[in-house]
Order: sequence, then C-alpha cells, then structure tokens
Amino acid sequence: MLSKLFGSTARVKILKLFLLHPNEKYYIRQLARDLSLQLNSVRRELDNLETFGILTSNLIDINNKNEDLSSVEEFLAYSKAESSTGKTKKGKNKNSDDNKSDKKYYQVNTNFVLYEEIRALIVKAQLLYEKDFVEKLQIAGRPKLLILTGLFVNDDNAQIDLLVVGRLNKGKLLKQINNLEKELGLEVNFTLMDLKEFKYRRDITDVFLYEILEGKKLVVIDELDLS
Repeated sequence: MLSKLFGSTARVKILKLFLLHPNEKYYIRQLARDLSLQLNSVRRELDNLETFGILTSNLIDINNKNEDLSSVEEFLAYSKAESSTGKTKKGKNKNSDDNKSDKKYYQVNTNFVLYEEIRALIVKAQLLYEKDFVEKLQIAGRPKLLILTGLFVNDDNAQIDLLVVGRLNKGKLLKQINNLEKELGLEVNFTLMDLKEFKYRRDITDVFLYEILEGKKLVVIDELDLS
C-alpha cells in the first residue's frame, strides 16, 4: 500500500525509520545494513528525499575542533561497529567520494511543511496495515471499542494513544502493546476499560473519557454505536 503511494519499498523503509525516530542520525552504510537494502538504492533514495525537503544531511569532519562533539562520537562509534562486523572494506579511503559519503549523516527535517501529515500516515499504516494489530487484539479478548488518538493522530496534548473497551486479558493485551511499541519504536500509552466502567464514565460525563471522544481520534472498532 505505502510502496504504491511513495514509489518504492526502499523509500518506505527509509521514511519509516526516520519518521519514527526523528531525533536519530543515520549514515548511508548503516541504513543499507539495518534495512537490508542495496547501497546504491539507499544513496538514491536519500538524495531524492533530501531534494524533496523531508531529510537534511551534514558531513562529519572529525578533525574539526568546532564540530559537534556528539556527532563525532556517534560517527566514531558507528565506524567502530562497522569495522567489527567486517562491513568496512580495506582500501575504501582511496575513493574520496565513498569516504565523504560514509561521513555524511542524515536526519529528518521536522520543519518540513508536510512532516506531521506524512508521519501520521506512516504511523497509521504501520499499525493498521502491516501488523494487523486489530486482528492480534482479538487474541486478548473481545474488544467492543478501539480508539486511536495521541501519536496516531499527531495530537501531542492527548493523555493517551489508545483506548480499548471490552473484556480482555490484560496480560495478553500488554504483550500485544509491547509488540506494537517494538514495531513503532515508540512508547504507546493506553487505557483499558470494561463495558461497565465505560458506560458509567460516559453517563457522568467523565472529563478524561470525553476528551478522547470529542478530540482528534481514529475509531477502528465501534460496536457501541458511538457515531
């Protein structure tokens, strides 16, 4: 689905990594290794995404005393890890372009005009399409209502990211939530209510519940006829 929308599987993999980890910096060879992609494919997609404006890049100069210390330390740690796994080939310094390429890191541009919209699309697709979270939720019990809010709708002010109502095994639900967090690379704050608690809170116009029901949300399961 996302490959058709964005043009290639490689581009989707790269976008997903950057958008779900907006504070991280990545190097070309690091991306190729971690995402199991061809180096030339990664380089081409990074160039396209930087031209588009959603990524920015910087070149690390380890000999420059004015260089950001954290960036230098990250690059040295990355280079050491590459060498220890045998990924770094001897003699690569003979090619100045490759050498520069290895020292260039990329980061998502959070000021890009469509950053929030694209990130929301990636997160929703990650949850609803790729990992069939709704189907997996059935393992935990019988959800009557599933509402996504918070990180799934780009609402930083929301108190939670996911509301589940129904009879569910909390241990099994926690397992599915933990799996979801690993896939997203983000913490997911959720609330579980049984049907009795939900009806009581709705009847007394509970502030917490009504902030969810009247705020930005995506209703995935609705057997309670909220609409």
